[in-house]
Amino acid sequence: MKKSFNVNGPLPEFPRDEVRGAIAKGIQQAEEQTNMSQPPVQMKRKSKRKRKPLLYIASTAAAFSIMIGSAAYVSPTFASTLSQLPIVGSVFSNSGLLGLKQASEQGLTSTIGEKQTINGISVTVDEVLYDESNITVGITIDSEKELSNEYFGAGIDFTINGKNPEASSGSYGEKVLSPTVRTGIATFDVKDNMPDSFEMGLVLEGKGGEKWEFTAPVKKITDIVYVPVNHHQQAEGIQLDVSEISLSPSGVALTYEATEKGTIDNAQVGASFIEFRMTDEHGKEITSHSGGGEGHFNDGQWKFSSNKSFDPISKDVQKLVITPYLMLPSDGGGVQIDSAGIETKIPYDKSALKEVKFQPFTVEIPSQQK
Repeated sequence: MKKSFNVNGPLPEFPRDEVRGAIAKGIQQAEEQTNMSQPPVQMKRKSKRKRKPLLYIASTAAAFSIMIGSAAYVSPTFASTLSQLPIVGSVFSNSGLLGLKQASEQGLTSTIGEKQTINGISVTVDEVLYDESNITVGITIDSEKELSNEYFGAGIDFTINGKNPEASSGSYGEKVLSPTVRTGIATFDVKDNMPDSFEMGLVLEGKGGEKWEFTAPVKKITDIVYVPVNHHQQAEGIQLDVSEISLSPSGVALTYEATEKGTIDNAQVGASFIEFRMTDEHGKEITSHSGGGEGHFNDGQWKFSSNKSFDPISKDVQKLVITPYLMLPSDGGGVQIDSAGIETKIPYDKSALKEVKFQPFTVEIPSQQK
């Protein structure tokens, strides 16, 4: 839950825009002091308690500017550290991912800003994006002490209206801004049976036994154009069916199913390694962000399905040329889970797989996308 900071009564309404401007001005003024002959007073930045008064002073933008901009009280080191702390709503914009940046700047994300501190480690849920292919969560982590590279393990888990999803896959990555500050982005693949809106639960666990838990409302964006594809082809025993692609400011999503004969004891079939290369009519490649998937075995064959995600395309694109291919790993393995929840490790044998030549196909982009 969100917590307020009180000093002799409740805080006045927080002037977010004015404070952001004051922060930027104060940082600039503090950094300029590096060129002055008089050395600034050094300040320690390990204690969270020492930053709370700054938050209170920030309730008046002018007072905050004076505090940060005063050369006699703030060192360039402190100013540099402060400048690294992301403002709520900035993780996606600074991620380097075109789709997230564009969605955030166009107001398609949900800005959360909820913060929890455990054992001197503060985790803030920055913003959330729910589009056709993924639910993406951006977080900021600010610690009093330096953290190891894998302090948060595999990253964030999520729930839907208080329940674990039937099947889920995704990814988690971090961007280290300083030894004590980092941002993280978690991506969860969207399944066919996902509701358009729900209460999402988020859980992040640390190596020290910490457990940060959040809840946030999530709603799928509506700025999505669906383009039927209905492309079907067979290659080396693999039946590939691409039903549609969707276009939005956050990216392109491609929906497909692939089936191949096999046995229940071996999910290591070519259909499970399908990826797609996408270019526009000028040959410019649209960056792929892959995407997880799920597989089911029934009546002697495996069926795999997924939404593959790509960068957004520009409005002048008229055609997309899509080429399926197999991305065969050099090593790896997997885990098979039966109906009783018992896990069985599946070794990877590359010699049992072979390259497959698929045919490229073209998708016309509708005029409303241009």
